[in-house]
This record gives sequence, C-alpha cells and structure tokens, in this order.
Amino acid sequence: MFLSYLRRVWLFNLRNDVLAGLVVALALIPEAIAFSIIAGVDPKVGLYASFSIATIIAFAGGRPGMISAATGAMALVIASLVKDHGLQYLLAATVLTGALQVIAGWLHLGQLMRFVSRSVVTGFVNALAILIFMAQLPELNPNTQGVTWVVYAMTAAGLAIIYGLPYFTKAVPSPLVTIVVLTAFSIAMGLDIRTVGDMGELPSSLPVFLLPDVPLNWATLMIILPYSATLMVVGLLESLMTATIVDDMTDTKSDKSRECVGQGVANIATGFIGGMAGCAMIGQSVINVKSGGRGRLSTLVAGVVLLILVVFLGEWVSQIPMAALVAVMIMVSIGTFHWASFKNLREHPKSSSVVMLSTVAVTVFTHDLAQGVLTGVLLSGFFFAHKISQILLVHHDHTSDTHTYRVVGQVFFASAERFVDAFDFDEVVPRVVIDVSRAHFWDITAVSALDKVVFKFRREGAQVEVLGLNDASATLVDQFAVHDKDGKDLIVGH
Repeated sequence: MFLSYLRRVWLFNLRNDVLAGLVVALALIPEAIAFSIIAGVDPKVGLYASFSIATIIAFAGGRPGMISAATGAMALVIASLVKDHGLQYLLAATVLTGALQVIAGWLHLGQLMRFVSRSVVTGFVNALAILIFMAQLPELNPNTQGVTWVVYAMTAAGLAIIYGLPYFTKAVPSPLVTIVVLTAFSIAMGLDIRTVGDMGELPSSLPVFLLPDVPLNWATLMIILPYSATLMVVGLLESLMTATIVDDMTDTKSDKSRECVGQGVANIATGFIGGMAGCAMIGQSVINVKSGGRGRLSTLVAGVVLLILVVFLGEWVSQIPMAALVAVMIMVSIGTFHWASFKNLREHPKSSSVVMLSTVAVTVFTHDLAQGVLTGVLLSGFFFAHKISQILLVHHDHTSDTHTYRVVGQVFFASAERFVDAFDFDEVVPRVVIDVSRAHFWDITAVSALDKVVFKFRREGAQVEVLGLNDASATLVDQFAVHDKDGKDLIVGH
C-alpha cells in the first residue's frame, strides 16, 4: 500500500518533477537573497526559510506542485519589525504566524476563497505579472553598476533559448538549459557582469534548531502579535490565490484548509531554524508548472536542492549571471499575465472590468497583494449588491376598498429604499394587503423598511395585512419587526 501511495502521489511524474524542481531551486536563490535584503536581515535567513518552507509544504500542503518560500509580500511586513526590535523578534513572530495559520486551517477559513470573484483573480494574476517584471528592471538599469550591453545581449539570448528550445526538444526544461548555458558562457568568456554572488554572501553551514531569544511575556506578545496577524492574512491570501491559479493551470483541485495548516506548520518550523515567514510564490509556481512540475516531488526537490546548492555548491552558484535569471523571470511574467483580459475589457460587463483594473492598480501601486485583493472583493460585493437591489418589483392592484401590493425580489439594505418608494401613501383606503410570497427579507434594514410601510399606512387609517412571508423572512420579522408586536395586523401564511 505504501508503494502504491508513493507511485500515485510522489513518483507519477518523476522525471519532470525533478527537472522542474532544479529550475525552481536555481531561480529561488536570488529572490530569497533579495527578500532578505528587503526585510533587513542576513541573506541566510531568507535562504534557510525558502529551504524549510518548500521542503515541509511538499508534505503538509494542500496544493501539489505549488512552490512556497520566502516572499516579497511577507518581507515588506517584516521589515519594520526587524528595524525596531531585531531578528529574534522576527523569529518569534514567524512561529506565532504559523500557529495562527494552523488555527485558520482548522476553522476552514480557506473556504472564504469562494467570495473571491474571477475578476479579482484575473486582476491578481495581472498585477503579479507586472510586479514580477518590474522587479527585474533594476538588473536592466544602465545606471546599475555592472549593467552594460552585454547584460542585454545575455538576457535576449536567454529568452531566445527559453522560447526557441521547445521547438526542437522538450526533454529538458528550457529555463534550466538557459541557466546552465549562460552560466557556462559567462565563466568561459570571463564576462564582467552581475552574478548571484553579487546579491549577498551565501551560507556555508546547515541550519540548526534554535529558540527565539525573546522574553516570554505579555509585552513580547503585544509586539509581535500585530505583525503575526498581518503576516497570517497576507500569507494565506497569497497562498490561496496562488493555489487557485495552479488549480486552473493544471485542471486539478486543491485542499484549501490543508494548505492553510501546511503553511502554518512550515512557518512554525522555519522560525525555529532561523528563517523568516513565507508563503506561496506565484512566480516560482508558474515556473514549476511550465517546466513540467505537477507533484509534491517537484516542491521537495526545489527545497532540498536549494540547500545543497547554497551550502555545498555555493562557489559555482554564485557565478550564475543575473541576466540568466532575469530572462527566466521575464518568461514567468509573460506567461503569468492574462493577455485575453485586454479583449475581455470590451466584452465583459463594465463592473467586472472595473473590479479587475482596480485590483491591478491597487496591487501595483501599493505592492501589497492583500490590499489589492481586498479592494477587488469589496468592489465585487458592492456591484453584486447593486445588481440584486435592482431585481425588486412591486405590482399594485386595487379595488374600491382594498389596495394589494405584490412584492417580487430581494429586500435588503441596498433595495430597502426602493421597496418603500414603491408604495402609494397618498390615497386613503380602508385596507392594504402586502403580498410578499415571492419576496425575501434578508436583514434588519429590510425589516425596518417593512415597519415603515406598515406604520405609514396605519397613520392614514388603513388596516394592513402582510401575507406570504417565507420561514426565514418570518423568523427575521418576528425577532426584529415592531409593527406586528400587537399580533393583530400581521398574518403569516401562504
């Protein structure tokens, strides 16, 4: 049975998973170093984190083939904590972040992804593609030391290999070939260009278990809790969004609750070996999938090979030209961007386009994925509420002594005013019947609107009957309405 499990879960795509993991490991190194610099810590903190998180999430995560490691979104949150309180508080915050994520998984908070619309996901993907491309610009800036025409030529050659090689063979991932070929060419020609070694010193030893050296008291908790809560939200949001994207790319499903718990377990362990908090990486996940990675083995290989490369082969890894990795990341940016969204701007409803563009704009402007997605979700909710509020009709029939109003649609905070305005309070009649058998009252604002209508008619001397409340609406009216408390004027039935 164990062998069957291995073949089904780990070894079903052996060759492609191993090769894809190698590509990801090489691409992770400069990013982990760069994120460490953003966070204000030693490069080994980001590298150890990337190794630990990728390795553990391979076993504990809910989305096979997705890459998790140290990320820029988390580094931005961490930076002020490190500046004000130092590395040890960062490690403590990382452990607490993991604990909060485990709790979130147990509470099945991953199911909240159901409220993220397709327009928000598209905006998220496009924003990340733009951010990934923008992150490469410093390596192509002629004002940066070491950036000459040679760098541009190497980057162009890298892109040519990446896009050209698959026409001849797909036996080996073209990004891996690009890195190997350009590194060999750079070493052979003795090119004076920026390399991975210029990003920072690589660690020379394996990580060791350690306890964060902070006081275990209430004051420490009050320092790290706000950061940990933010890291939890940002980490889970980026991880769950990335899982959704990988789901679409591979046409498979992920376990969102397990992913939340897995991210938490990975961050807890990472905090105890001197690493920073991390989460899923869409760029590396796209590299993995496009290089053929599908299973948990690809993520495990990426984490293990990363550690082997930086600790035991650091002298060689440090000579990889940044131009090769820039070419790979440009490929990721191009492949990540949803190019059909330009055509969809004309074809999709304007509200969907506004949601997508707003998500992109806020994310790119703030470099904060959480703010961008939150903006998109709020706008989606607003437009949805507006659309539903328009689906409210009130038909008016009358005889000499009775006016009957038949309400059709949804009555809630956004449609309550239209509900009240649909009634004619000017004409005095002895009896008014409000038939709500085809309506639903959703909140206390709707109940308050019903109260307002009934009391207005009563002031004009009319007897009011409310007919046809469904069970849910009747329960809400019974709890919160005022007009029916004497029990005489409200009739509930069908």
